[in-house]
Amino acid sequence: MNEVIEFLKAAGTYYLATMDGDQPRVRPFGTIHLFDGKLYIQTGKKKAVSRQLAKNPKAEICAFHEGAWLRVSAELIEDDRREARVSMLDAYPELKAMYSPDDGNTQVFYLKNATAVFASFGGAPKTINF
Repeated sequence: MNEVIEFLKAAGTYYLATMDGDQPRVRPFGTIHLFDGKLYIQTGKKKAVSRQLAKNPKAEICAFHEGAWLRVSAELIEDDRREARVSMLDAYPELKAMYSPDDGNTQVFYLKNATAVFASFGGAPKTINF
């Protein structure tokens, strides 16, 4: 799991894919945070991605960095604990201009039943489950 978070942080931006009915939706994300032994992402409840994950928690993350890429398939499970939101916002203080732990909008999800696949053109894929 540490290898996954290090890769995503090094990439800076990753892409999160969800389903909107039968239509895939992909958008850039930048938050990835280790809290309580799990990997977390953050969004706002007012966004379409929040509604999509409420209907179908299965999602994929994809990132590319220095000639290698990472795909992570997982269920994204909302953690409604205040301390989870606080931890995320403390890790990404620039978000505090738009979000606060008690605004009713800030939402954090952790990755459950995750499978991460590291790949490149030059080597065999490496799979990590967490």
